[in-house]
Amino acid sequence: MKSGQLASRAPAPGCSKSLDMEDSPLHPQSATRTSGKMDKPLISHHLVDSDGSLAEAPSEVPKVGILGSGDFARSLATRLVGSGFSVVVGSRNPKRMAGLFPSAAQLTFQEEAVGSPEVIFVAMFREHYSTLCGLSDQLSGKILVDVSNPTEQEHLQHHESNAEYLASLFPTCAVVKAFNVISAWTLQSGPRDGNRQVPICSDQPEAKRTVLEMVRAMGFTPVDMGSLASAREVEAMPLRLFLGWKVPALLALGLFIFFYAYNFVRDVLEPYVQEGKNKFYKLPVLVVNTTLPCVAYVLLSLVYLPGVLAAALQLRRGTKYQRFPDWLDHWLQHRKQMGLLSFFCAALHAVYSLCLPLRRSHRYELVNLAIKQVLTNKSHIWNEEEVWRMEIYLSLGVLALGMLSLLAVTSLPSIANSLNWREFSFVQSTLGFVALVLSTLHTLTYGWTRAFEESRYKFFLPPTFTLTLLVPCVIILAKGLFLLPCVSRRLTKIRRGWEKDGSVRFTLPVDHTLAQKTSHV
Repeated sequence: MKSGQLASRAPAPGCSKSLDMEDSPLHPQSATRTSGKMDKPLISHHLVDSDGSLAEAPSEVPKVGILGSGDFARSLATRLVGSGFSVVVGSRNPKRMAGLFPSAAQLTFQEEAVGSPEVIFVAMFREHYSTLCGLSDQLSGKILVDVSNPTEQEHLQHHESNAEYLASLFPTCAVVKAFNVISAWTLQSGPRDGNRQVPICSDQPEAKRTVLEMVRAMGFTPVDMGSLASAREVEAMPLRLFLGWKVPALLALGLFIFFYAYNFVRDVLEPYVQEGKNKFYKLPVLVVNTTLPCVAYVLLSLVYLPGVLAAALQLRRGTKYQRFPDWLDHWLQHRKQMGLLSFFCAALHAVYSLCLPLRRSHRYELVNLAIKQVLTNKSHIWNEEEVWRMEIYLSLGVLALGMLSLLAVTSLPSIANSLNWREFSFVQSTLGFVALVLSTLHTLTYGWTRAFEESRYKFFLPPTFTLTLLVPCVIILAKGLFLLPCVSRRLTKIRRGWEKDGSVRFTLPVDHTLAQKTSHV
């Protein structure tokens, strides 16, 4: 359906008549609420505010209709009433639903609900749209807001969106797709507790503008998605499951399988083959606890490795105006997910470590150690070097986990939106690199001199921690090189627009601190 041509669609048989639509934009009032009477209130003349408190109903407020009485319709009515709208709900059985809606909302039959409102929310499933065909005359010229979502199977089965199907049934109405990405919980609790963005699309500019104003009045942020042809894309948004997480999750799973198998061979299989000792009890806790920090450490290093590669490419090319390779571009886009998975593995490692003393095998080992100490007539066992190593090792681990927690928290949209770009960059770039350094020191103090002991190479395999140190050490060395004045100055010039073989030539400011304020990759 093209903009401005509502009657261009052929009406479905028995659903509607071809009439010209009169645009009637709805503007919610923001005046101070005063006591008054709403049209036929059910119980009282009070409105339910977004915070749950009661306020007096205004005497003249914009009226909005809702067709449907399900969970989403009830949450929508609550949010509309709390935002200052007069709500009339159309249901097939209004008496049964009377106690489920806000007291300020008028609950009646569908025929009566579509009479006065100019904007009507259609809160029902696609298969029930045809039941509204008998109301086509009363709905003519009104704005219908489709809030439905198809299932994944329905989305693949139908070639047109729910909103386009609704528009084909009612060609004399202006159909707007909106609110389908907002959950009933978010509508009730308010946009501060959920996603604020509401994608909107329609072929009628005036109808779209009206709904845009309503979205703002309800405390959400409207996003104009264009014509109604975009409705299929909008309806596909809630069907996406962890978009952008597939590659990082597979990477984390692959690393876990690799390190788990590696630790199994070293800590379980080798003692069984070489000495005949049964160490398979280590599989559920000890081997997992040895694997998790390896995965977390490698994932954290992979978060900052693409930034180093991007900086090296810019230095080599002498410009920032050439696109990165596709693999590097995708890598850069997945850094947030890899960082959160790194924090997840590190948190699990901390919990598993706290559980180690609770194991029955650990208690048996303590008893055996005490008996051995008695038999050897040793009254005092104290290794100063080991004591200091463990103290430093644990302290560095706690600090690294604290830094990772800060990175994870600031990755949340609600927190990130409250930070300016410099604050966000400082946390994610500077403090993130500090977390990587702390994790490296934590790993080094864990290994200590074990990498140089021949007994640690089981089946000629080096200790696991030595494998994880390779990438982080390369990143730390590269970051150190980038801090050298000759390299740092050239990289800063490139990021400010300088090109090696181009016509752009300029001199950096004398104040070197100002030059350092340029954004980092």
